[in-house]
Amino acid sequence: MYLNGEARVGEGNESAHIDLIIGDKEGPVGQSFANALAIQMEKHTPLYAIIAPNFIAKPVTMIVPKVTIKGMSDAVKIFGPAQKAVAMAVVDSVYEETIPEEKAEDLCIVCSVFVHPDASDKDKIYRYNYEAAKLALKRAFTREPSIDEVINEKDNFKHPFYEGP
Repeated sequence: MYLNGEARVGEGNESAHIDLIIGDKEGPVGQSFANALAIQMEKHTPLYAIIAPNFIAKPVTMIVPKVTIKGMSDAVKIFGPAQKAVAMAVVDSVYEETIPEEKAEDLCIVCSVFVHPDASDKDKIYRYNYEAAKLALKRAFTREPSIDEVINEKDNFKHPFYEGP
């Protein structure tokens, strides 16, 4: 079994969208984690969530970029503010007991991160990705939204990129 979380935070090109799965290192999420590192996709290089070089987040977290990395400008946004933001959100979630500390060595997280190619404000990239990752982690561990909430509210929301029915 695994947990999943999703969150979108911010506005403009710096807005963040996080999708993640959390599970035991010995289970299917652990296998996906290992595969992401071992079987790399060109221009979608997975990377560890680190606070700084040689200082990895726990539970160990793999960031998978949603957008093609086309050059150093894109890479620096992922391998910088987005990477640190996700790492800090994971560690703060352990500190705040959203993630049980006693599980920190047993779990792993695969976190898909969206950074728009035209995003330019590194502080906003950090802040929005931090907030989105924290919210996605909270939603995963509290299993939000509930199925009742989804059913009751499904007609009350608009998708940000589709205005149809």
